[in-house]
Amino acid sequence: MTLLRDDVATKLAFSVHENKGVYALLLGSGLSRSAQIPTGWEITLDLVRRVAVAQGVADQSDWAAWYRDKTGKDPSYSELMKEIGSSPGERRALLHRYIEPSEEDLTEGRKLPTKAHHAIAQLVRSGHVRVIVTTNFDRLMENALRELGVEPTVVSSADALSGAEPLTHSKCYLLKLHGDYKDARILNTDEELSVYPEVYDRLLDRLFDEHGLVV
Repeated sequence: MTLLRDDVATKLAFSVHENKGVYALLLGSGLSRSAQIPTGWEITLDLVRRVAVAQGVADQSDWAAWYRDKTGKDPSYSELMKEIGSSPGERRALLHRYIEPSEEDLTEGRKLPTKAHHAIAQLVRSGHVRVIVTTNFDRLMENALRELGVEPTVVSSADALSGAEPLTHSKCYLLKLHGDYKDARILNTDEELSVYPEVYDRLLDRLFDEHGLVV
């Protein structure tokens, strides 16, 4: 038996430490969930509840089961977003309330950067990570970076990419693949997410060619 057998985390830690800037990070909803920003599934169930209450339905112990009985299919984030919000702008507004912290959230420490966000920001400030790719709409990662004095190059749309600082010149390049919750150009339905813009495809090809990816 070897010293590092099955210890992937330690081997990765050595590799990241000794190869500054070689690895990119891919961040998903789990990181935001720890800050008490709801996942897509949680938003879906809350939208089901809100629609049902507006239609006069009594409170249910299991809104997913109620939806299945009502429609004959599982709740779908994409379908609900399209039904309730007829335009990208309306869908952006729907998401806003789930992501933007209220005064109560701020007082109680919700919807703020977590220890994980701050740890990633430290890796960026030390030069070990330069590229972050995320599917999250929130700004927790940007906020954590700025708290440490790092101003990231944020790309949250194909338009933003065309005017962004080049990847090679950026101390921190943050690609928000699905957009930003304050921007109506978010990619939020199955149709919108079925194909990325060609410029995103080219950028992702480059990132995956030039960097190791930590998911």
